[in-house]
Amino acid sequence: MHAIGIDIGGTKIAGAVVDEFGAIIRSERVATPGDPQLLEDAVVAMIESLSANGPTAAVGVAAAGFIDAAQSTVYYAPNIHWRNEPFREKLEARVGTSVVVDNDANAAGWAEFRFGAGRLVSDMVMLTIGTGVGGAIVAGDRLFRGGFGAGAELGHMRLVPGGIACGCGQHGCLEQYGSGRALLRMANEIADAGGIGQSLARVREEHAALDGRLVGALIEEEDPGAVAAVRQLGHWLGQASASLSAVLDPQRFVFGGGVAVAGELLLGPIREAYLEHLPARGYHPEPDFVIAELVNDAGVVGAADLARVWVEDHA
Repeated sequence: MHAIGIDIGGTKIAGAVVDEFGAIIRSERVATPGDPQLLEDAVVAMIESLSANGPTAAVGVAAAGFIDAAQSTVYYAPNIHWRNEPFREKLEARVGTSVVVDNDANAAGWAEFRFGAGRLVSDMVMLTIGTGVGGAIVAGDRLFRGGFGAGAELGHMRLVPGGIACGCGQHGCLEQYGSGRALLRMANEIADAGGIGQSLARVREEHAALDGRLVGALIEEEDPGAVAAVRQLGHWLGQASASLSAVLDPQRFVFGGGVAVAGELLLGPIREAYLEHLPARGYHPEPDFVIAELVNDAGVVGAADLARVWVEDHA
């Protein structure tokens, strides 16, 4: 039976009908409305449109934020201004089918575990490197959510005591050292220093500011300054991975998000820093470090499959 996956982003809502093998049958995209009621209406309209060609087992909705353990209530969604929003209850009342709600990083991580880069292991950690850092943990073939549903917020693990202020209200979170935003900060610092940062400085002057696209193009060209910024980023991600490994002992780390297109330029320094900071190095099995495979489809594929799993578990 097919299921529907909906991925609510800050700028767009993506939806798809997904089969049991993770293949997308139909898909749609619309802009994300700023008003919460209009957003709900847009999600309902997309579900109805995607359901028009036949029955579906359930609907899975992925959104950034804290979701309760029952996959029902959105405690907090920073981009949507939801606070204790009973989104599952509202949608089920309007679409007449089972709905589950989950964190967007959980959905993406589950998709990679089931159908992508993590499909051959039982224990996996995924870090999504975008504007911030998202996380997902699969342990013993099951998605980890924590006692209240808000677990695996890996971007907010403390990495540097007293470090850079984070939007969560704390200081020194991984998100401030291992995200796309952190990469831009590092690239600007290298540009300011001159030397290998000359190309970064030139591009910044030509375009008034560096952005992800510009730095990404220089990374693709293996510009020394841009590669140095990626290496800094990889160092922090590798250090964080070593701490995560001591707690979770995953067989594989999967890295997704826009920065992950750097491939081995990112994975190389991650592995180096991981080994440098790994407790009991030499006496601990080493996990794989790989790039995510599903890219932009991971959210809808994972949301749909999580909905299908929920229906099976509650049959």
